[in-house]
Amino acid sequence: MKAAVIVFPGSNCDRDMKVAIEQSLGSSPAMVWHGDTDLPDTDLIAIPGGFSYGDYLRCGAIAGNSPIMREVVKRAAAGVPVLAVCNGFQIATEIGMLPGALLRNANQKFICKDVNLQVVSKNNRFIGGFEIGQSVRFPVAHHDGNYFADDETLQRLKDEGQIAFKYADQDGMVTEAANINGSCNNIAGIYNKAGNILGLMPHPERLIDAQLGGLDGKIFFDNLINSLS
Repeated sequence: MKAAVIVFPGSNCDRDMKVAIEQSLGSSPAMVWHGDTDLPDTDLIAIPGGFSYGDYLRCGAIAGNSPIMREVVKRAAAGVPVLAVCNGFQIATEIGMLPGALLRNANQKFICKDVNLQVVSKNNRFIGGFEIGQSVRFPVAHHDGNYFADDETLQRLKDEGQIAFKYADQDGMVTEAANINGSCNNIAGIYNKAGNILGLMPHPERLIDAQLGGLDGKIFFDNLINSLS
């Protein structure tokens, strides 16, 4: 199996993503520069977090027009799995790979801490290592993670099982108080309709070792790699 990580100017989680994939895969993913126009043969594409292009204009807006993203969109349309984390999620919504938008956090502040999530929909490719209703913990680090979509889109996401994770409390319950950034319906991550793209604001790649405080991220990546191997 082969994987690729897209690297933009301002990415700061590309190396974290590389390490997480490498630990589960056993080999290094290709690090693909934003200015490239072609992707190597790959079974997984990761769009990492960070502040691509300094978040100028709007988070992910410039990165979405990078040359490499045309190839990413093409590969995704052909069924190649795409993991889009934090800024990657913002990029994916900017270019229409995923529905909705990521707005400024409701409290207008940057949020950096571990959060609890409830697993909402089963997608064996991405979260087969978890059960529906299970509580998992990933770190967040974002200023624009407030997921928004119109009512029709939100209903469709619910009806078609496209909601992956919701922000939850320490008991794994989805409550208004647990909604750290104001996201509609506490949404922390979603799938596209085909189920081969996952966008999420929390960072599973930052919790892949007990020395980092937990292993939920390692479980996530182990499952992802095993499901594609």
